[in-house]
Amino acid sequence: MIRIFCLLLLVAGLFKATTVDAQFYLNQGELAEIMHECTPELERLPSVGYDYKVLYSSRNNSVLARATFYKVIGEGDTKKGRSRALLVALLNRKLMDQMSVGDTLVVPDKWDLDFCAYSPFPRFYAGGLAFDKLFIIDKSIQAWAAYESGRLARWGIVNTGDAQHRTPNGRFNFNWKSEYRVSSHSPPGEPWEMYWLFNFVEERGIHVHQYPFPSGGPMSHGCVRLVDEDAIWIYNWADGWKKGASGFKSSMGTISQPGTTVLVVGNDPPGSPTTFSKKGRTPELLPVQLPGHPFDIAPGGAQQKYFDRIRRM
Repeated sequence: MIRIFCLLLLVAGLFKATTVDAQFYLNQGELAEIMHECTPELERLPSVGYDYKVLYSSRNNSVLARATFYKVIGEGDTKKGRSRALLVALLNRKLMDQMSVGDTLVVPDKWDLDFCAYSPFPRFYAGGLAFDKLFIIDKSIQAWAAYESGRLARWGIVNTGDAQHRTPNGRFNFNWKSEYRVSSHSPPGEPWEMYWLFNFVEERGIHVHQYPFPSGGPMSHGCVRLVDEDAIWIYNWADGWKKGASGFKSSMGTISQPGTTVLVVGNDPPGSPTTFSKKGRTPELLPVQLPGHPFDIAPGGAQQKYFDRIRRM
């Protein structure tokens, strides 16, 4: 019953976010059409190049310019072009409905590939080979990636904490989770409802969770916002901590085994993240530079320091 109740609330929240506030928020339902787990045949995915497209209309009309853009990228098929424009919007972190005549967008030179072909994260991470599961948040490009034994399993976009409530960098672990929770930072009479949340900084109550998703950069009060399909996937994919008679003493009991390792890396962008270089005639996707090994990232809290000592022993 709780799960059904949460899903009903989630649908209601998404309806509001994609109608009343459509000019500000990404349509999470539409993004679900392209965001999914990586193919098991990562090795066979082709490399992708990128180019610039400028919105143009002889009548200087933005609506007509967008319609022309859909037809061009859809190779004459406007419906196909609208579908492909979802990927363009995600890669550029811009809402297509807000694009005007003269605006420049980055577009891939290959369409309709597995979503992970467009990932800024490496498809294979040697440092993660010894980790059954590894979760990485890169604040610089406002994106996340999940690895399984060093192979990219899925990636997506995020909003991290704003300048007054920065999401802390460091190495953490997933702790406890909940399908529904109201933020303790909610103002009076305005409950901030979070769905599919997974805590990873116990001391500060910081989680990854689903929430209405603006197209810009850092926006939250410290937590990491996800689009709904990603939040549900992570909720079911990641492992939380295990409690026992001995181990790390937390405020919620004794932790005998930490959950999935979480890395928070990169610097907060001042606004929308820059995901492509602008040197030369064609744009280049800026690749995420991961540490040589996850344990090269400093422990983010007392729990990680405790288990580091245990591991060294």
